[in-house]
Amino acid sequence: MGGAKAWMFSVVSVNLNGSVLSNKHVCWRWRSSAAQQSKPISWSLVFGLMLFSLGIVSLFTGHVVSDLDWYSRRLVKQKLYFKLDGSNKGPIDIWKSENGKSFYGCSKRSRKFPHGVRERSSNGYLLIAASGGLNQQRTGISDAVVVARVLNATLVVPELDHNSYWKDNSDFVNIFDVNWFISYLVKDVTIVKKVPDKFMRSMEKNPYSMRVPRKSPPEYYLDQVLPILKRRRVLQLTKFDYRLANNIDEELQKLRCRANFHALRFTKPIQELGQKLVLRMREMAIRFIAVHLRFEPDMLAFSGCYFGGGDKERYELAEIRKRWETLPDLDADGERSRGKCPLTPHEVGLMLRALGFANDTYIYVASGEIYGGEETLRPLRDLFPNFYTKEKLANEELKPFLPFSSRLAAIDYIVCDESDVFVTNNNGNMARILAGRRRYMGHKRTIRPNAKRLSSLFMERDKMDWDTFARKVKAVQRGYMGEPDEMRPGRGEFHEYPYSCICKKNGDPESEQVRGNQGLKNRSKEEEPVLGAKGDEQVFLI
Repeated sequence: MGGAKAWMFSVVSVNLNGSVLSNKHVCWRWRSSAAQQSKPISWSLVFGLMLFSLGIVSLFTGHVVSDLDWYSRRLVKQKLYFKLDGSNKGPIDIWKSENGKSFYGCSKRSRKFPHGVRERSSNGYLLIAASGGLNQQRTGISDAVVVARVLNATLVVPELDHNSYWKDNSDFVNIFDVNWFISYLVKDVTIVKKVPDKFMRSMEKNPYSMRVPRKSPPEYYLDQVLPILKRRRVLQLTKFDYRLANNIDEELQKLRCRANFHALRFTKPIQELGQKLVLRMREMAIRFIAVHLRFEPDMLAFSGCYFGGGDKERYELAEIRKRWETLPDLDADGERSRGKCPLTPHEVGLMLRALGFANDTYIYVASGEIYGGEETLRPLRDLFPNFYTKEKLANEELKPFLPFSSRLAAIDYIVCDESDVFVTNNNGNMARILAGRRRYMGHKRTIRPNAKRLSSLFMERDKMDWDTFARKVKAVQRGYMGEPDEMRPGRGEFHEYPYSCICKKNGDPESEQVRGNQGLKNRSKEEEPVLGAKGDEQVFLI
């Protein structure tokens, strides 16, 4: 802990004395002069001369040139590096994506997509038991809408999980606007609040219950589920999370997006409080960052990682891991080297400062109970004193929501969604859902730590000065800043990369989709993105 604190304060001092700016200017002038060369340059010759010069400097001054490996990668592997991560050579605006202006969400149903069947004509009633926390349930609900459409079934408003780790007894109607949900999707799927009592009394048997395999394609539902639905007329699918394949028909993908990004609207009390917190952040700062720390005890235990808390930490997290009987034994060092461990709050703060966010930046921290409490958060607070949470922004107003973890998570969701920059700390459900939504809303800046590359940097941070560390952080974060070119058809979870529902503007009323060059017409005004707030741009140079 002592070494970590010493590093933290050295970071602040380096940023305050202005040395970082001077070094950056030197780097920029070097690049500019190199760009003016009219003749082809032998990079191997330049690299050799640099090695010789740096060796002479080291010989006479005893100074170890810690930037050497960075220059080596820039000069020798520059073309390969940019080819791999898909980024360009220009400066990156850390507050917003300039390329994001060319994209917008487009999930409007096609004229070829027929209306859903009415209740009387459907194949039966589909009951869905969503599992997990708020955002895991959100994926299940969105997928349930698509499955109901595939089966020509009447969807009953899904049941939420009351037995998960969070023990929240909230129902759908307590979190989401149920009437809006039903009416928004009326042309796609018939949704009812419950199976009619008259129908239930006429049934000879109780509703049949089954669990489908994860990532099942529509064909599985038609072959294995539909016959049971037709025979029993009421069917319940349990543990419904990620039970639908990623790659499905394009029109069904758009239905997924309509359900997730439009139909699932929070109740009025949740929405009003969430917007109040956003307004309070905006009153203090034109722009702010929202950080989803995800450093709760359950998350750390599930990850199998170690965070430097000694025997006490190992014992406490091992006890929590016993709740999951099927979890394998994991090597903590191996998990960290593979990028499977969340960053500590201190490491999140160092990454943001290295990217170029100043210590007067306002940040909103979304999280539940932080493992280690205030002591764990203190380094992040020191790096960013303008540190706010929902508890700090809303005291009395928050009390009615305190017994319900999903409603608290919904408030965090709103503030994170409205922030200028959203920072994830693991690839969990909230991170994926919000990353996908922010892409849909015009590629608002979303930063996902390149944990695999950053882990080695953090282990070596005491061996390099701050300027070198910052340059390397900026380099490894290329491709992890929420740019449009990170989106590729078939990549990851569709909820995180909704490629079928994002279109590119061509300067005219028509647009083309990201996945292929298929035209999309009749763009609705509702689907236009709300881009981040305006303000002075802040860029960093690599």
